[in-house]
Amino acid sequence: MDTYSPPDWHTLGAFEVCEILKTSADVGLDAVEAERRIEAYGPNVLTRRKGKSALVRFLLQLRQPLVLLLVAAGVVTFAIGETVDAAVILGIVIINAVVGYLQESKALGALEALAGSMTTEALVLRSGRTLRLPAERLVPGDVALLRSGDKVPADLRLLSIKGLRVDESALTGESVPVEKRLGAVPAEAVLADRTDMAYASTLVVFGQGAGVVVASGDVTEIGRIATMTAEADELATPLTREIVRFSRVLMLAIVFLSVLTFAVGMLRGETASDMFMAAVALAVGAIPEGLPAAVTVILAIGVSRMAARGAIIRKLPAVETLGGASVICSDKTGTLTQNRMTVRRIYAAGTSRDVTGNVTDGTGGIGGGPGPDAALRMTLLTGLLCNDSRIEGIGAEARVVGDPTEAALITAARTAGLDPAEAARETPLLDTQPFDSELQFMATLHDQGHGGPRLILVKGSAEVVLDRSEAAMAADGRRVPLDRAAVEAEIGRMGGLGLRILAMAVKEVPADVSDLTPDLLAGGLVFTGLEGMLDPPRPEAVAAVAAFHRAGVEVKMITGDHAATATAIARQLGLDRPDGALTGAAIARLSDKDLARAVGEVAVFARVAPDQKLRLVKALQSRGKVVAMTGDGGNDAPALKQADIGVAMGLGGTEAAKEAADMILTDDNFATIEAAAEEGRGVYDNLIKFIVWTLPTNLGEGLVILAAVLFGLPLPILPVQILWINMTTAGCLGLMLAFEPKESGIMDRPPRDPDHPILDTAMVGRLAMVGALLLAASFGLYEWELALGADRAVARTVAVNTFVCIEAVYLFNCRSLSQSIFRQGLFGNGWIVSGALLMLALQLGFTYAPLMHRLFGAAPIGMASWLRIGAAALAAFVLVELEKAVRRRCGRAAGKGDEARGRT
Repeated sequence: MDTYSPPDWHTLGAFEVCEILKTSADVGLDAVEAERRIEAYGPNVLTRRKGKSALVRFLLQLRQPLVLLLVAAGVVTFAIGETVDAAVILGIVIINAVVGYLQESKALGALEALAGSMTTEALVLRSGRTLRLPAERLVPGDVALLRSGDKVPADLRLLSIKGLRVDESALTGESVPVEKRLGAVPAEAVLADRTDMAYASTLVVFGQGAGVVVASGDVTEIGRIATMTAEADELATPLTREIVRFSRVLMLAIVFLSVLTFAVGMLRGETASDMFMAAVALAVGAIPEGLPAAVTVILAIGVSRMAARGAIIRKLPAVETLGGASVICSDKTGTLTQNRMTVRRIYAAGTSRDVTGNVTDGTGGIGGGPGPDAALRMTLLTGLLCNDSRIEGIGAEARVVGDPTEAALITAARTAGLDPAEAARETPLLDTQPFDSELQFMATLHDQGHGGPRLILVKGSAEVVLDRSEAAMAADGRRVPLDRAAVEAEIGRMGGLGLRILAMAVKEVPADVSDLTPDLLAGGLVFTGLEGMLDPPRPEAVAAVAAFHRAGVEVKMITGDHAATATAIARQLGLDRPDGALTGAAIARLSDKDLARAVGEVAVFARVAPDQKLRLVKALQSRGKVVAMTGDGGNDAPALKQADIGVAMGLGGTEAAKEAADMILTDDNFATIEAAAEEGRGVYDNLIKFIVWTLPTNLGEGLVILAAVLFGLPLPILPVQILWINMTTAGCLGLMLAFEPKESGIMDRPPRDPDHPILDTAMVGRLAMVGALLLAASFGLYEWELALGADRAVARTVAVNTFVCIEAVYLFNCRSLSQSIFRQGLFGNGWIVSGALLMLALQLGFTYAPLMHRLFGAAPIGMASWLRIGAAALAAFVLVELEKAVRRRCGRAAGKGDEARGRT
C-alpha cells in the first residue's frame, strides 16, 4: 500500500485540488481508476493495531515487586510444609492479578471505538452517476455528497455548499456548528478555522454540500488521532509508582534482615538448618501478606463511593489518582459550561440589557430600560420567527431540534413573554431566504394581517446587517437615524465578554410582495438591535473551581473554542490568570521546552488542535505535575490516555473518549470531578492508614525473631503463629480501615508530592516506635510467663495475644494519623468495632480450642495473663496518642515561627 502524505489542502483552491488529484468535480472518478486507487491507498478504515495477548497481559499483572515478594513467600511457606498458608498467600496473588486484568483490559477498546466512528455508507459521484457505497470504498479523488444528518465519510476539500453547517465538536471542541465556506484559508489556520474543509466522523447538521476526498483511512484527521492514541504513553498512576518504590525498599529490608539473622546465628555457632528456618520465619513475619488484598479492597470501596457520586472508574488504581492530581485540565463546553447557548445581553434603542438568571428553566429575566420598548420586542420577535430551529418540551426535558444558537434566540423570546405558536399565527410565514454562508444572513417574509404591508425579518452578522440598514428603530417604534458608531462600540463591548453576536433588522414591503428577492434584501432595512449569547458556566463548576484552588490544585481550560469566548468563561469561573489565553497557533510556534515553561503561566488554552492537547499534557507532566484531563470527543482520546487520569463525559462523550479514559462522569459535570477528587483523597488516606497500621506488626515480628537469634533464645512466636497473626488481623482489623469516613478539611490541604516516599519521616518514626513496643511487650510478657513457671506453649500464646491486642488498640489510633482519636470519635467507625470484636472471638478460639492447639501450638492462658496483656495494649494506645499530641504541638510551634518570620 502506498504511503500517502497529503499537502495542506485547505490552502488550495477547489479547482487546484481537483487538478492535483486528477478528478472532476462534475463527474468524479471512473470505476477502474477508483479500484486502482483503493489498491494503492487501501480502504477508508482505521488500522487495527495488534496488542498484547490475553496471557501476556495477565502475566504482566504479576511483575510488581510486592507481588513477586508474595510469590516468594508462598513458595518458602510451601517449602517449610505449611501448604494451607502457602495456598492462601498464592490465592491472594491470583485474585489481585485477575482483578487488575479485568479492570485494565477494557482500555483496549479505544482504537476500536475510533474505528467505529467512521461512517458506514456515503453518497459518491462516480462516472457522473450518484451511488451509495460503503464508506470504506472511498479513495482520494472521489467526490462525496453531503446532506443534513450525514456523517462526513472522509476528509474533504469542499467544492460546493448550500447553507452547510457541520458539528465538529467531537474533533475540534468547537461549541457550535461551523459555517462552511469555499474560499481557501491560510496555512497557519488551526483545524477549527479551516472552513473550506469537512472532516471524517463529523456531522452535517444543516444544508448540503459536495467535496473531493483528500484523505482517507489512517491519514484522515481522525486517523491521526487514532495513531496518537496508540502511541500515547500508558502511564503508571502515582499510587502504583509509589507502591513499586515502597515494595522495593521493603523487599530489600526483609532480605537484609533475613541474611543478618542467618549470619548472626552462624557466628553464634548455630546449625545452618536452624538458622535457615529462623531466617524464613523472619521473612514470613516481615512480609505484609495482607497489603495487596487491602489495596484492592480499599480501591474497590472507593470505586463504589465514587459511583454513588456520579464517577465510574474503569481502572482500579485511578480511584486514588484524582485525589493526588495537582492540575485539572478541563474541556469547556458541557463540562465547565451548561452546553446550552444562552442569550446573555440584548442591545436595542441605544440601551444594553443583561439577561440574568437561568433563562432555560424560566427563572431568568431581561433587565428593564426607560420608556416603551418596541425595539426590544421587535429584536426578540425577529430572533423568534426568523429561525429554522425549534425547542420540543420544557424545562429539563427540553430538546433542541436544529442549531443551538437559534434555540437560544427562541428561549430569550420566551423569557420576555413571547409565545412561539401565537407569534406564528399572528404573523404567518410566507417565504424564507435560508442562511447562506456567503451572504451571512437569513431572512423571512411575514403577513401582518388586515391587508397592511408585509414584514421582512432579517438576522445575521452585525457587519452585514448594518451595511444593509438605512435607519434604526427607537424605543417607541419610530424610525430614527442609525448611529453606527454607537452600535459598533456595543459590538466591541459584547465581543470583549466573549459573546457571539447576531444583529436583527426589519423592513416593511407592499402587501402584494410574496417572494423574497435579492433586491428586497439589498438595502433599506431598519436595524432593531443585537443579541449576544454564550454557553454560560455551570454554577456548581464555579464552586468546584474555588474548591480546587483551596486544595492547591490548578485548573486549566483547554478548548477548541475562540480565545475571547474561552477567556470570558474563565473570568466567570474564577480561573487564575484568565486573560492570558494561549492559542493553538501560538502553541505551534513553541518548542517543547518553551511550552513546558508557558503552561505554568497560562490557565486558558484556546483554538487547540488534538495533537496540541497531547503536547500540553506532556508539558505539564514534564514539570512534575500529576495531570487529570477531561474530554468528550474523539480528539481528546490521545490526551486522555496520556494523562495520569483521563476523565470522559458519560452523557455527551464519544465512545473513543470513554474507552481511552480511566474515569467516566455520568452527569458530564465538572463539580463531580471535585467530588471524586475528595473521594480519591479519602481512599489514599485510608490506604496510608492501613500501611501505617500493618507494617509495625511485620516489623515487630521480624524484631522478635532477630532478638531471639541475637540472644540465642528459642523463638517466642513460631512461623505458623506469625502467619495466623498476619492473615487474621489483616482481614478482621486492617481492612476495616477501608470503611473509614473522610476526615474533615480533606480538600483544604495541597496535593501530595508524587516524588515523595509513600511514608514520611514522621510515619517511619511511628512505625519504629510501635514495632519496638510490640517487641518489648511480646518478648517481655513471654519471658514473664516463663519466669512464672509456665511452659513454652503458654508463653508463646501470651506473646501471640499480646501482638493481636496491641494491633487492635493501635487500629483505633490509626483512624487519624495526626488528630486525637477522641476528636474523631472512638466508635465513629462501626466496622472497626465489629472487626475488633470478631478478632477477639478468633483469639479466644485460638487460645482455648483444642484443634487450634494442635494446628498452631497454642495453649490456654489464665485471667492474670489476660490482665497483663490488656495493660500492655492500653500502654501502647496511650503512648501513640501522646506521640501524636507532641507532633501536633511541634507543628503548631513551627507554623507560628514561620508566620513570625514572614511578618519580620
